[in-house]
Amino acid sequence: MSSSFHYLVMAEHSMFQKKLLAKLKGTGLTSGQPKILDYLSDHDGASQKDIAHGCHIEPGTLTTLLNRMEEIGLVERRMLGGNRRSFYVFMTDLGKSKLKLVTDAFSELEEEAFRGISTDERAKFTELFQKIYKNTARLHPNGK
Repeated sequence: MSSSFHYLVMAEHSMFQKKLLAKLKGTGLTSGQPKILDYLSDHDGASQKDIAHGCHIEPGTLTTLLNRMEEIGLVERRMLGGNRRSFYVFMTDLGKSKLKLVTDAFSELEEEAFRGISTDERAKFTELFQKIYKNTARLHPNGK
């Protein structure tokens, strides 16, 4: 195993994603959907463009994910203010109940990840990782 930063980030992301989907097995949620529900928990009624940006998902991929989520009743898209060109995405009651499962799974995984790490170390790590995230976001053409 390499201890380089890029390897650790990629490996951790892969393991976290696999463990998340394992915890959510039987809920009907598929890859990509938990991230969207998590985003909507703080941005219910967001535009598709904002969701794509906030979740780091390509717009075409997001459209496919949202179509499926709408089909199974997790979200609904609505026009606001009569603007036919823009749809806004809202969680349904079913989506909100699935969000609870997602939130619980994320919390469990974070507790596992930070096991044996003090509160101070966790806070410092989070602070440093936010700086890394901001630096990386600046490298992306749409980064803010």
